[in-house]
Amino acid sequence: MESRREFIKKAGKGAAVSTLAFSSSAAFASQLVNGQDNKPIRIGIIGAENSHTIGYGRMFNTEKKFPGVEVLYVWGETDEFAKKAQEKGNIPNIVKDPKEMLGKIDALIVDHRHAKYHLEAATPFIKAGIPTFIDKPFCYRVEEGKKFLAMARKYGTPVTSYSSIAQSNGTFDMKKQVAEMGEINNVVRYGPVDLDSKYGGVFFYGVHILQPLMFIFGEDIEKVKITRNGSAGSAALVFKSGLFATLIFKTLSYGWSTYVETKDGVKELKSRVEEPDPGKNYVDMVEMFRTGKEPRSYESILNCVAVLEALEKSASTEKWVKVAY
Repeated sequence: MESRREFIKKAGKGAAVSTLAFSSSAAFASQLVNGQDNKPIRIGIIGAENSHTIGYGRMFNTEKKFPGVEVLYVWGETDEFAKKAQEKGNIPNIVKDPKEMLGKIDALIVDHRHAKYHLEAATPFIKAGIPTFIDKPFCYRVEEGKKFLAMARKYGTPVTSYSSIAQSNGTFDMKKQVAEMGEINNVVRYGPVDLDSKYGGVFFYGVHILQPLMFIFGEDIEKVKITRNGSAGSAALVFKSGLFATLIFKTLSYGWSTYVETKDGVKELKSRVEEPDPGKNYVDMVEMFRTGKEPRSYESILNCVAVLEALEKSASTEKWVKVAY
């Protein structure tokens, strides 16, 4: 079986570039938000159980954060979910079958709560050449993700997926700070995770605690080990570089924080920049819809899924699990 790195080299070609290479410039972001690049974009959304779908509707349709970009169609897991998204998100059309949107939309958002449903839902649209954003996490199994991304490259269809926290100005700024700090030996990151979530356990919120960590400190995680305390607990991560990270799964409060050990003591990483409105995650998504530029490399997307898979296995055994790259 070919390694994922071999897959990226063969199938990704120029697509597996760094996230910084494809990050939006301030000038282009301004064009998107101010409507200077006003090519209309009709969006369809698959999945309405998530509150994100209502948020997309409000942002594009009600608040018109991106002039010319509208959510015109939504499919819901139930009629109730679809109706709620339509009403609160100001989305004009409900479809009974997602394929009804083919030929009627210019871009797709897939937004199931459980990642295992994402790739199958997106496949017909990838084959039709519809640029697709898949909400976090991208998929439930690395091998499925590899095949899907190879298909996307075959059809020339832009596709991306990321944590909104990872794809933020704040996280990009913290990466710059770390580069200036010198030697870092330990990292501790806090964030909400429910290991027994019916939406995929550690996959559901784990992407928000994990993907920013990997973007800031590197994607060479070698092995992981979870220690459980009911549905919460902690995880130890060992990087091939020797860096050691601890993830603390919060259950009593929301939000994320990161601490690093340096020669000058333990410091909390905090963003030095303000987040724009709309956020970088939305600007980068719309830029991909307009230009085809994928803001996150395929390798980065799959690396995160690989570590989540290893964490899921360790959550069952509480033993060290090697990350299967």
